[in-house]
Amino acid sequence: MIAAVGFLLSPLSWWNDLVVNVPLAWLFAWPFAAWDERLYVPTFVLGYWLTNIVGLVLLHKGLAGALTNRKTSLRWDLAAATVYTALIAVVAWLGWLPSPTTLLDAL
Repeated sequence: MIAAVGFLLSPLSWWNDLVVNVPLAWLFAWPFAAWDERLYVPTFVLGYWLTNIVGLVLLHKGLAGALTNRKTSLRWDLAAATVYTALIAVVAWLGWLPSPTTLLDAL
């Protein structure tokens, strides 16, 4: 169950961003924007990044719990999330994961 929630929040499930991650990031940014409108964009981006990191940590913890009986530390979870994020960044940088505008231009 933890791995499933993690997958839904992680950047590995790009298809659900408009349903899960973007609304969560918007809710995260809302109080900051109410305080000062200039904080909306930076806190929205921060909220979106946090949903992805939380998703990766939950995915890692859920898979580690399913595959082994040992507990993992927060340091290990963050390191794994960083590695997963770097892997996704490399995949996108190499063009293996095209941007939405590229896909829309192809239509």
